[in-house]
Amino acid sequence: MSAARALDDLTALEIPATTPADAPSGPLKRDLVAGLEKGLAVIEAFDQERPRLTISEVAARTGLTRAAARRYLLTLTHLGFVSQDRKMFALTPKVLRLGQSYMHSARLPRIVEPELHKLAYALKEASSAGVLDGNDVICIAATSAGRVVSPTLQPGTRVPAYCAGNGRVLLAALPQAEVDAWIARQELSPLTPHTITHPERLRIEIARARALGYACIDQELELGLRTVAVPLKNYRGDVVAAMNISVHASRMSMDQLVEHCLPPLLQAQAHLRMLL
Repeated sequence: MSAARALDDLTALEIPATTPADAPSGPLKRDLVAGLEKGLAVIEAFDQERPRLTISEVAARTGLTRAAARRYLLTLTHLGFVSQDRKMFALTPKVLRLGQSYMHSARLPRIVEPELHKLAYALKEASSAGVLDGNDVICIAATSAGRVVSPTLQPGTRVPAYCAGNGRVLLAALPQAEVDAWIARQELSPLTPHTITHPERLRIEIARARALGYACIDQELELGLRTVAVPLKNYRGDVVAAMNISVHASRMSMDQLVEHCLPPLLQAQAHLRMLL
């Protein structure tokens, strides 16, 4: 699981006035703390496939020198975020504090979560909400209503956006040029025999989600998992997140999923628009 990247309380900086033509697109390099950026990159180097790494592996994954990777790992070990067993390093549960800081302080999960509970318990199906983060969609809130249909449906999990319901509708909210550039950067791996891996077909599915206002995923992310998802918009009409209902394929066809779950999902979408 990746570390949370949101740092909300930055001290205001006095930046010289610029014209629109020469205005910088982000903060000046001199105003950034490179050590913090590299330390978070070291934490993000660990994932489900590689939960234990050597210094050399961390260096390769982060682009740091071996000496720098060693210093960051030793610092994180001293702070309690990393544990060491001989040559191997691993994250500790203390890293969860970073994610908890977001979950406890951010406005979006607090607003969305009650609506997810209403949906899940009314339909007796799992429901989750997520946001786009680079190549992935991150779950920010979820409830199972007693039905555990997938381990990906819990806060903090990341899944590839190209084959997830929430990911599809979030991509559909982007301008087409950004969608094309995003698809060009992806390695469209087949997670199941149903996963769409052809760029042009994925582009068509994203366009379909844009036209319909919702996306359906039939066992592309995980065998047995069917999902219908809608974008969540704020009062200005900006897409800020996505929300879905997920069911097990053995209990419901795609047609039944859309007929049974899409109307209440759209009602929840409309209600949340007044709150976001």
